[in-house]
Amino acid sequence: MIFLAPMSEKHSYEEQTQTNRDENGDERRPAKKGGGILEFVVILVIAFGLVFGVVRPFIVEAFVIPSASMEPTLHGCPGCTDDRVLANKFIYDFTKPNRGDIVVFKSVTNPKEDLIKRVIGLPGDTIQVKNDVLYLNGKRQKESYISKDPGFQPPFGPEKVPKGHYFMMGDNRGNSYDSRYFGPLPAKNIEGEAFMRFWPLDRIGWL
Repeated sequence: MIFLAPMSEKHSYEEQTQTNRDENGDERRPAKKGGGILEFVVILVIAFGLVFGVVRPFIVEAFVIPSASMEPTLHGCPGCTDDRVLANKFIYDFTKPNRGDIVVFKSVTNPKEDLIKRVIGLPGDTIQVKNDVLYLNGKRQKESYISKDPGFQPPFGPEKVPKGHYFMMGDNRGNSYDSRYFGPLPAKNIEGEAFMRFWPLDRIGWL
């Protein structure tokens, strides 16, 4: 006597058989349980490695403005929300700093401290400050970015920037510890160019 399987069971068997075969008719192995979780963990590890092993040290890094020395361009003062900027860390591998660049660099007096100032003088330039006015190579400079209240600025220079160095100054001239005090900055101390303010949200923009 021959027993026939019910029609529904027959269809179910055929569907299961087809499901276990690929487009070429070869049998597929069922996916291992937990494979998705392991794959996610591997991707996460690689992502963290790229961000902290490549992006942060070599490409882009975030910095918090530590003081009011760059007011009004960048905020960093008691009672206010400190600005946060992104710095391009490889740009100066291909080009040299220009006057006006806002640069993040290692402090000359404390290498563990990061500072941010504006490039004012290039190698070979002569810098002088008199009557609260900056003179570059003997020419009076018009600087729209500096604080409207410059405060007291002692006379400085004239001083020539040596080869391989840059003269850095804050936009808040009366409240900035810069090259007028610690001297021209060695090029090796430069970490990158600040190009974007990303915090706070209402001040997001290019620098």
